[in-house]
Amino acid sequence: MRRFLSRNLTSPFLNLSMRGKLFSLFLLVAFIPLLSFVFYSYHTVKSQLIQQTFASAALMTSQINSNLQNKLDNYNKISASLYLDETLQDYLVKSYRDNADFLDAYRYIDNVMNNVLTTNPEVFGIAIYTTNTTMHIDDTFIKPLTDVIEQKPWFHKVQNTYGNVIFTITPAQPADPPRKATPPMFTLVRYLNYNSLNFPYGILAIDIQESELYALIDKEDKDKDIYIVDEQGTIVSGKDKTRLNANIGEWLALPQQTGGSGKFETEYEGEKVLVVYNAIRSGWKTVSIIPYSGFMKAANESTHRLLVIASVCLLLCMVLIYAVARLSTKRIETLLKNIRRLEREDFDLVSMKMGHDEIGQMSFALNKMAARFKNLINEVYKKEISKQEAELGMLQAQINPHFLYNTLASISALAMKNDDRRTQDMVSHLAKFYRISLNKGKSIISLNEELKLTHNYIAIQQIRYQDLIHIHYRIEDDVRSYPTVKLTLQPFIENSIRHGLWDDDYGIGIVIKAYRKDGDIYLEVIDDGMGMPRSRSARDRSSSRRSTAAN
Repeated sequence: MRRFLSRNLTSPFLNLSMRGKLFSLFLLVAFIPLLSFVFYSYHTVKSQLIQQTFASAALMTSQINSNLQNKLDNYNKISASLYLDETLQDYLVKSYRDNADFLDAYRYIDNVMNNVLTTNPEVFGIAIYTTNTTMHIDDTFIKPLTDVIEQKPWFHKVQNTYGNVIFTITPAQPADPPRKATPPMFTLVRYLNYNSLNFPYGILAIDIQESELYALIDKEDKDKDIYIVDEQGTIVSGKDKTRLNANIGEWLALPQQTGGSGKFETEYEGEKVLVVYNAIRSGWKTVSIIPYSGFMKAANESTHRLLVIASVCLLLCMVLIYAVARLSTKRIETLLKNIRRLEREDFDLVSMKMGHDEIGQMSFALNKMAARFKNLINEVYKKEISKQEAELGMLQAQINPHFLYNTLASISALAMKNDDRRTQDMVSHLAKFYRISLNKGKSIISLNEELKLTHNYIAIQQIRYQDLIHIHYRIEDDVRSYPTVKLTLQPFIENSIRHGLWDDDYGIGIVIKAYRKDGDIYLEVIDDGMGMPRSRSARDRSSSRRSTAAN
């Protein structure tokens, strides 16, 4: 059973010709290395691109973090300058029930706040929410600490900071007359409790537009997603403003560690991505999410080019392999052809250098056998062949030119009797044409006779095409007596009419030239037909023009 299955599995390959076997094996040997090369190149390029992308993203996030740290330090310095301002503290904690010094307080606070806004143009707004109920409120820089403020997300966070800075994001607020719409805000909040033992005397809030932070990543955010998140993973800045103040863990699982930097691969929004993150001192992170489809585009294009090159190489290999297989099996095929010829009783075997190996010895023996068979059979069929040749000669002798001329003359007389001038002319020209072309079996006639024969042929064609053929002769008189091969011009004129005649209104013009040049005689047939493609014209140029030399 095993032997039967093995035989059935191998029989298709065994039934192939030797050339097919060699071609298949050589092609397999060429295809496997090419495929392995493409596969190796793709994975090498992919690995290098991943490493380069990781390195580039790490450098980018490091630079963003450096700029982010500088911005946050600057905002901290702004808040510290207000936090440590003892004069501001005095004005904020002072009782104004029986004191009219609140104007001095307003002037000082207004100067300080305007100075902060002037020297820091990225600051959108600044306010102090005071707990001093005796202080007059201007709702510009000094605002009351109301229940509405206590409901803000940052209020409960700031209570446990003991004067330290916290940052929060306020989403964009739609217009609510008379209040205007506001963009997303990045807000610095700080308790004002400097030198205050028992209670804070206000809350400092500095608003910076979120776009100031996004400007750090805007130029790098074209083909990737970049987020700035705080130590709890809350998104502080990013391209998608709807995700501000949301936790990045809803879309991307970051490692639990709170600082440092790292990289990993994961799924993000249904797509495989590379993630690179880097943290600053406060624990904030810059997270860069790079889709595979972006940086792998170059690898895919490179692989595509490699596949094209490999396909071309494979085609060349196929041609070369076929040539090698053909050269290798050509002698065997020649030997097989000779055997089949011998089988069909054809003893004119194909001659080819076979060498002196086993195939050459087989060919030599086959040729000797064919020669012996030929000699034996030749004696048997020789008389029969002679008899058939004699019968053929008798049949050919029955074709009498005079019978042809008389028949054509009879047709001409009949056409004349019926007043059919065109038929009479055509038969008359045909008779003249055959009288010259038969010429008692001679193949050489004078050029003058050749021109007459051509003239009769053209006359027949002009009757057929109703004067669409325009003939011009340019014949030198001293060349008319020279001999030429019969029917030299007629095939070329026929070819010009057949392939050049295309306009039923204009027709075709044909020029027949005969002249002497440099001791030779030239015959030319030139037409103005529609022509042919350049590739074919290179092969068949002689169909429209030919020069014949005669001595």
